[in-house]
Amino acid sequence: NAQNVFGKWKTFNSDGEFRSIVEVFEKDGYIYGKIVRIAVESKRNNLCTECKGEDKNKKIEGLVLMKKFVWDEDAYVSGTITNPEDGKVYRAKFWLDENDSNILHVRGYIGFFYKTMEWRRIPES
Repeated sequence: NAQNVFGKWKTFNSDGEFRSIVEVFEKDGYIYGKIVRIAVESKRNNLCTECKGEDKNKKIEGLVLMKKFVWDEDAYVSGTITNPEDGKVYRAKFWLDENDSNILHVRGYIGFFYKTMEWRRIPES
């Protein structure tokens, strides 16, 4: 039974500062995440100059940074996440916090090493 991760999430940097809003959605049987708003207005027209392929030089605001995730028992897996600051693409997975469905854990991997971010759900108005 897949978790309800759909909707908008606030992302934060490692210092806990609000960075962006990512909308998680389904398309063609996969789960994606798109940056719909960058917190700092002066950065909203920045391009993903370090990105590769079809994302190169696209505006970061509007960029689909989470791609092709599928549900697997307790998490969304098998997808990738792009860091628009350096263009690096990481294997990733994400899941809802077991005690608070308004917290999304997003984990990117480099080999055996990983970093987990905590995103906060934005209630629908």
